[in-house]
Amino acid sequence: MENSNKFDLEDRLVDFACMCLDVCELLPATKAGQNLEYQLSKSGTAPALIYGEAQAAESRADFLHKMKLCLKEIKESRINLKIIRRKPVVIDEKVEKAFTESNELMAIFLKSIETAQRNDERRKKQ
Repeated sequence: MENSNKFDLEDRLVDFACMCLDVCELLPATKAGQNLEYQLSKSGTAPALIYGEAQAAESRADFLHKMKLCLKEIKESRINLKIIRRKPVVIDEKVEKAFTESNELMAIFLKSIETAQRNDERRKKQ
């Protein structure tokens, strides 16, 4: 992966974390709102932090594991945002923007994981 792409993805993940935190600040102080806020604040910020760990992975397997963890947290955030939309706990364009970005990030990570796994299989055959 080219260095500028690495930092672009890192920046996107940081921006996604900020989007999720913006949504958290919109949620009402109800039990449902507080639960969703807690969950989204954790799952929405985790991918950026875990991606930072992935950049310092100790092995290819460690890198792949951390990329899968990023995907898992993005999926969790997406479901959380879906609940916020469907209930609806809050109606705001920030929710829609974060939801759209979660879909795009999922696609990026799915493709990256698929590519990394394919490259690992090639290396093992050599």
